[in-house]
Amino acid sequence: MVTIALAGVPNAGKTTLFNALTGDRQPVGNWPGATVARLEGVWRRDASVRILDLPGVCSLSPYTPEEAITRRVLTGERPDAILNLVDGASLERSLYLTTQLLELGLPMVVAVNRLDLLEKRGQALDLDLFSARLGCPAVAISAARGTGVHQAAELAAQAARTGTPPKPFPLFSHRVEQALSDIGVLAHDYLPQTGRRWYLVKLFEGDPPVQKALGVGLALRQRMDLVVSACEEAVHDDREELIAAGRYAFAGQLARRCLTRGRESPSLTARLDKLLLHPLLSLPLFLGTVLGMFWLAVHWVGGWTDQWMAVFFQRACLLLSYALGKLDCAPWLTSLLLDGVAAGVGTVLTFLPQLAVLFLCLTFLEGCGYLARGAYLLDKAARRFGLSGKSVVPYILACGCGVPGVLACRTIRRESCRRLTVITATFLPCGAKLPVIALMAGALFPGAWWAAPLAYLVGIAAILLTGTLLGGTRWFPQGDTPFLLELPPYRLPNLRDLVQGTVRRLGEFLKKAGSLLLLASVAVWFAAGFGWSGGSFHYLAGEDPSRSLLAALGTWLAPLFRPLGWGEWQPVVAALMGELAKESIVGTLAVLCPQGLPLCLLDPAGGLSFLLFNLLCAPCLAALSAIRQELDSLRHFLLAVLWQTGLAWFTGLTVYQVGTLLIRISGG
Repeated sequence: MVTIALAGVPNAGKTTLFNALTGDRQPVGNWPGATVARLEGVWRRDASVRILDLPGVCSLSPYTPEEAITRRVLTGERPDAILNLVDGASLERSLYLTTQLLELGLPMVVAVNRLDLLEKRGQALDLDLFSARLGCPAVAISAARGTGVHQAAELAAQAARTGTPPKPFPLFSHRVEQALSDIGVLAHDYLPQTGRRWYLVKLFEGDPPVQKALGVGLALRQRMDLVVSACEEAVHDDREELIAAGRYAFAGQLARRCLTRGRESPSLTARLDKLLLHPLLSLPLFLGTVLGMFWLAVHWVGGWTDQWMAVFFQRACLLLSYALGKLDCAPWLTSLLLDGVAAGVGTVLTFLPQLAVLFLCLTFLEGCGYLARGAYLLDKAARRFGLSGKSVVPYILACGCGVPGVLACRTIRRESCRRLTVITATFLPCGAKLPVIALMAGALFPGAWWAAPLAYLVGIAAILLTGTLLGGTRWFPQGDTPFLLELPPYRLPNLRDLVQGTVRRLGEFLKKAGSLLLLASVAVWFAAGFGWSGGSFHYLAGEDPSRSLLAALGTWLAPLFRPLGWGEWQPVVAALMGELAKESIVGTLAVLCPQGLPLCLLDPAGGLSFLLFNLLCAPCLAALSAIRQELDSLRHFLLAVLWQTGLAWFTGLTVYQVGTLLIRISGG
């Protein structure tokens, strides 16, 4: 099987190209870091060709997790060919990485994406000259439209089978090339034949992982350092600056020679950024956009869909009850299907319209390029709390689902900031918590518009408090890593991507509803319907539910939550089931409290305490698994779980005690 690796700078369109070649539906986004792990697929036109989609990187220096993944695949696994995707609208920026890929000595094809944007500027690319200067085939494609993509894959597969490496022009000055030649002589016995040029440059830069991989000893390193020092003194510049300057000079010259000059009018991105990145208006506009998204999904759509979804669910249950009665089903089976499955899963599914609108808005924000602007705008404020502007992207994604939000933290360069963002990403309500918010707001605070915004404000406050208290400690030391983020061009997402992104998120939600939530609902029904009565263990049809297994577990744990105002066993069990899947809280309460929540949660203060606890405590098992994977440290993972649960408990305690006091004062 032939392996082709898709490599390129962030936001060049690699995942879109991957989907077009393989027929897959991997998520795409118009923001750097949309792909944070390698993806694998098979070319749908030739099953013998395997396609690897590598994370977008600006260089092959392993300073970030995505750079480490890309470099490890290209230098360790060494695919049969590289399909380098460059952004035609930002050609010079993309070519810096291309110069490094050419040095690997792997067969390579360059695919120039988004040439339609160049045409709108009145520009054109001379592909023949471009290919000749790079020393490898080049082809124009449009990954979004699917034009030219299979031609590029065919050229890459052909290059892989012939094994012909590229023959690029020299990049560096005569003095640097002489130093590289001298290093080649000194390290001749250590250098592999394939990729020799890339290893030479890395030895010149003094790259420690390369030195270790090649087995270069101290004596040889010292001799090479003498060669490099002599070069630095001759040209009065640092070794890394010399290499970077050579790459940038080549990229700039190639772009100027191969691109015809276009119109000088400012682009749409430049015109929009004058407003959206305005010193005074930018932050209010961004915050207003995000809040408007949640208002649209929770308040406006939820306001007119809740009633008819509830009616639909009620009629469906009546129809199911009638059918079960006609079939003369056993009482326990009827109770399982109606009180367990229908009440548990069905109640959650009534919130699908709100989730669909929320996921659609998130997909649009990603696709249009505005998401990265939020990271840029909030970087200065985030740094005061030990975070980074890049933390904004995971936080917004976590509003859809905590798992992709946690995984998106890989794009954060500073380790302590990345870990702090991983710990706090799930404080913001995700799509699974949205039904909990809607249920609690409707049952305990009817007509209270502030319930949903309060949930998100509390999440933000928890993030800032965590950054203030934990940032700068020995667990999360402060650093001064520069903020580097590529701002993608604005573009209107196509309808296919919007639909696919929304359907994908809804599909993940429904998948949990059909698996974890269904399992949780059945488990709750069984534990709530069976117990000991009259000296035997049996189904408690119409008997006291406090004798059930679930009541025994909830009663045993209730003292821990009695100071929070919800010491009854029903809400305690619901919170416990929320660790399996947050939407299980709604299903559990629907099973245990068929007559309404006020019977389980005694007053509004206790209800608000219950809501805030479940918003801030440790997330569901899927998100916990992602947190464990990203922290890569058992100590940090345990700290994360203890901090999240402890903060949730103290928040619930404070809200209930203060709320109860205020109610007594106002009543008195």
